[in-house]
Amino acid sequence: METGQEAIAGTQFQLPGQTSYYKGKVRDVYTVGDKLVMVASDRISAFDHVLPRPIPFKGQVLNQVATYFLEATKDIVPNWLLGVPDPNVAVGIACDPFKVEMVIRGYLVGHAWREYKAGKRVLCGVEMPDGMKENDAFPNPIITPATKAEEGHDEDISREEIIAQGIVSEADYQQLEQFTYALYQRGSEMAQKQGLILVDTKYEFGKKEGQIYLIDEIHTPDSSRYFYLDGYQERQERGERQKQLSKEFVREWLMAHGFQGKEGQLMPIMPDPLVEQVTERYIELYERVTGQAFQKADTNNIKARIEANILMTLR
Repeated sequence: METGQEAIAGTQFQLPGQTSYYKGKVRDVYTVGDKLVMVASDRISAFDHVLPRPIPFKGQVLNQVATYFLEATKDIVPNWLLGVPDPNVAVGIACDPFKVEMVIRGYLVGHAWREYKAGKRVLCGVEMPDGMKENDAFPNPIITPATKAEEGHDEDISREEIIAQGIVSEADYQQLEQFTYALYQRGSEMAQKQGLILVDTKYEFGKKEGQIYLIDEIHTPDSSRYFYLDGYQERQERGERQKQLSKEFVREWLMAHGFQGKEGQLMPIMPDPLVEQVTERYIELYERVTGQAFQKADTNNIKARIEANILMTLR
């Protein structure tokens, strides 16, 4: 690691008026009154497991990419964000979250491809056409929802099951679908302007006083996958692998070292050069998707900086 590059594995603040604390895979979430304070740590997860080593600047990238896209989509759906008091922190409205993730896929890749390759042609109740190759575009984007697990793996679920089980009402679910398609369309257009393809992504929504809000993060490397647009078609025609801007290469490294999050598998620890490479990938992704230069925040005493900025905003 470069000297002075502190990475933040987690926080345990005691904030004035704090009523709850939740540690997600990547974020530490504090409830203070009717607000949520979300700290983007530098933890990195893959296969629903948090890896042992944090990645310098990853939390800052995550927070700032999410903020950028929340601002750019608030005309489509209101979102939870109220302010960004620190490069790693977002403060917003505490909503009652829907217990589903709205996963939308424009291309046959990742989990969908693994299912397809295994012979399945229906994913979450949605039919996938025959004769597709890995990384091909679907005729139209498909929504393949997942139940939101507190711990462990999120589970695939169909629209029909969500409504039948009363997880989300039919009226609300229709609204979530409309928002999901519109957000993906906007994200795809923004990515294309930057020479990227938004391959797939997921959205989370909540409700407060009858109003649906977009919550959490959007279009970040943790919730989305991007391909480089330049050369995409040629690579598909030649049957070559696509150039990705995502954390898929971290998953591939883990798989190459015998880890896929399955029972009894030992998680390998990333060596320094790989950690540095992951940082570089995240910064590159920030600059590519936003078109803005990344300004590294001062990471000396990073926890003290974050806490001071939160306290200032809560006054």
